[in-house]
Amino acid sequence: MGIVWELDFYSRPIVDEQQKKIWELLVCQSPQDTSTDMASLFRYTQFCPSTQVNSIWLRTALESALAEATQPPDRIRFFRQPMANMITKACSELDIAAQPSRRTFALNHWLQQRLLEVYPTDPGYQPGTSPTISSPVLPPQALPEALVGQSWAFVNLTCDELSQMSTWAVDFGDAFPPQMLGLSPDVLIPGVVIFSPRALPMAGWMSGLDLVFLKLQAQPIPSLGKLPSQLILETGIRDRWVLASFTDVPTLKEARAFEAAKQEAHQVHFLAVQSHPQAETFAGFWLLQEVNLA
Repeated sequence: MGIVWELDFYSRPIVDEQQKKIWELLVCQSPQDTSTDMASLFRYTQFCPSTQVNSIWLRTALESALAEATQPPDRIRFFRQPMANMITKACSELDIAAQPSRRTFALNHWLQQRLLEVYPTDPGYQPGTSPTISSPVLPPQALPEALVGQSWAFVNLTCDELSQMSTWAVDFGDAFPPQMLGLSPDVLIPGVVIFSPRALPMAGWMSGLDLVFLKLQAQPIPSLGKLPSQLILETGIRDRWVLASFTDVPTLKEARAFEAAKQEAHQVHFLAVQSHPQAETFAGFWLLQEVNLA
């Protein structure tokens, strides 16, 4: 996968002496394994006056970040669509691929920390001045035939078990250390495993979808047999796919238990692909998190 950076360039809940919003560039390296030492990953911050917000300033700031980093990134993920043109232009001028993505888990966690611990200590702090990102919710699409498994199941792993992921045989995947969210080793992390004799090509296809999170779209019990409940896979910036549909009560109960376990695990969960239930290797394994980007 190479080195990936996560980037946010936006106004913060801080104003200067002229009561103008102060902007900030945040850059952090994406962890790619559950055993990653977060303290070892590259981070960079730089404030920007509102009068200088443009792609030239951003490119110059990124040049400073690159000068401090031990290795340049192969690509940069960003989640704010209003900033897409500016970020893409600055990155293009530095010959770095820019990727719109909600898979910015480390960046989001860092941003939440700064919203709670850093910005309120500034003399110009004004709470509530940075709006939450939102975009139209699209109806879910049917998965391409190549991504439809033979069967699937809800499963659970402990946070401690996930910490051993670096020792597993996994062909395709992406992860982060759940410990960065303060999860204890015995917390259960819920997940979904897809089984298919075409597990390897399926995982390869799936790795190109930029997986973000799974979410239950449940129908009330009285509607069972009429409207199916669905397990929705969210990818990219706002793409949504129907991973599974079901109308039976036992599966709906399992799905509700999956959502309840997500709540207990700070919305962390996973999606995996295996050739069959007895397989000891994973064709694909992705750690996911449902987050509200702000």
